[in-house]
Amino acid sequence: MPPHVSASPRAHRIAALGLSGLLVVTLGACSSNTGQALPSPATESHAPVGPVPAGLERFYGQSMTWADCAPYATSDDAQSAFRAADIQCARLTVPLDYDKPDGQTIKLGVLRHKATDSGSRIGSLVVNPGGPGASGMVAAAGLLDQVGKNDLGKRFDLVGFDPRGIGASEPQIRCLTDKERDADRADDSETDGSPAGVTKQETQEKDFAAKCAQRTTYGDDMLAHVGTRDVVKDMDVLRSVLGDQKLTYLGYSYGTRIGSTYAEAFPRNVRALVLDGAVDPDQSPEDSLVAQGQGFGTAFGEFAKWCAARQDCALGPNAAGAVQAFQELTRPLIDFPVPVGDGRKLSYEDATTGAIQALYQQNLWEYLNTGLNELKQQRGSTLEKLADIYNERGANGKYGTTQDAFTAIRCVDDPRVTDPNQILQAQEKYVHVAPFLDDGRQASAARDACAFWPVPNTSQPHEPNVAGLPKTLTISTTNDPATPYQAGVNLAKALKGSLLTFEGTQHTVFLQGNSCVDKVGVAYLLDGTTPADGTRCAGS
Repeated sequence: MPPHVSASPRAHRIAALGLSGLLVVTLGACSSNTGQALPSPATESHAPVGPVPAGLERFYGQSMTWADCAPYATSDDAQSAFRAADIQCARLTVPLDYDKPDGQTIKLGVLRHKATDSGSRIGSLVVNPGGPGASGMVAAAGLLDQVGKNDLGKRFDLVGFDPRGIGASEPQIRCLTDKERDADRADDSETDGSPAGVTKQETQEKDFAAKCAQRTTYGDDMLAHVGTRDVVKDMDVLRSVLGDQKLTYLGYSYGTRIGSTYAEAFPRNVRALVLDGAVDPDQSPEDSLVAQGQGFGTAFGEFAKWCAARQDCALGPNAAGAVQAFQELTRPLIDFPVPVGDGRKLSYEDATTGAIQALYQQNLWEYLNTGLNELKQQRGSTLEKLADIYNERGANGKYGTTQDAFTAIRCVDDPRVTDPNQILQAQEKYVHVAPFLDDGRQASAARDACAFWPVPNTSQPHEPNVAGLPKTLTISTTNDPATPYQAGVNLAKALKGSLLTFEGTQHTVFLQGNSCVDKVGVAYLLDGTTPADGTRCAGS
């Protein structure tokens, strides 16, 4: 049975299932500041910069106190990332509900690395890695080595923020405990499409939605205002508080949706937008599911060809038989999960999640092949570790909150899908384009958590209206497994901007070592130079 339509706490029920997790891990290594003096707290204040919506003056002109980042770490990834040299962190105060600016407020975590050449400083480069639910603070820290190799580090303050409800922002979206998350991953009941199975699944989804409302501070009010519609308003407050007349932004993956939404809400406040690994803003949840399935199906085919050329290929020497070989290895896990130690077992869900995690970047294909060879010997440690990376499970058994935030944001960003026929039709199309993820069981028409979400969605898929927007740069990868190439083509067209094509098999590429892509992107961010129509860069 393929993924369900719309958002869900389960790893395989969402069109954008691959948008969280890996990107934060692979954006770059951080430099250690061991032995370095911690920065002294410093408060910065100035009047609001640029247009200020009525009633929001105190937010747009607020002071920020920058200090050591260590207290902001809420995960193993963050603890490691925040040891980077010369970074500062602070919290930004924003309204919970922008229609009630005098009401409840919340705080967002912000990380900054100042431009190394203050004399030629352009402004701030604000970064978001997507998810939805991933930490922009961690992502910015991970990019420091790369931007230090070009003029971006000299001329921009590199800034990452944790969107509302995420990471160091307060309050966090919280739904499942660590033990509940482990149990959820071990339960393969989503493969049961029988009436009893559907009832069980929907009961679990209702319970998940209820726990999100119960365990998240401010409950329904918070859940109603965690969507991208509100995040872009926060980003405009941040723009002003950083002292920038106009926004310079780099968005990866789901962060491209934040970028295109900001472009529609504040087109005249944009200086430059780089959008890498695009989400199509005009695509329905069902179409997004199928398009992403096709992306993962293509990436699996590329992995199969790479694997078939090796003597130790777990799927055999014939790439044409790789899908069947993968299914024969993973399907038995539904009934017979493999122990991996510490009382845990590799479930079918975790095995396929681990495979999906590895398909994001070619440098993880080696681990996928190792994990599949282990599975032949009834061992599952490598696939389980890959699934742990995706789910942000640390060695101590504690989880980050990305998966909880992922569901909460998608449930208010997209219309819910409740028609059983739509769900079944989307699944049928999905297994056609991504057959390696077909579990061979009866498809389920069970609705997911979004169908039972306690608040309505606040956005709808549509082509953005961006009158007055300057030229943007969209980067799209030909065999991107998570955000298919055509989505980038569509987004560039919708924004009336430029498109840069990267020929490769990975999810996102800018500032990840490809000199051709980086040259184009850096030039655009520095002075607005856009590439000629049809410009393409090749992978290594």
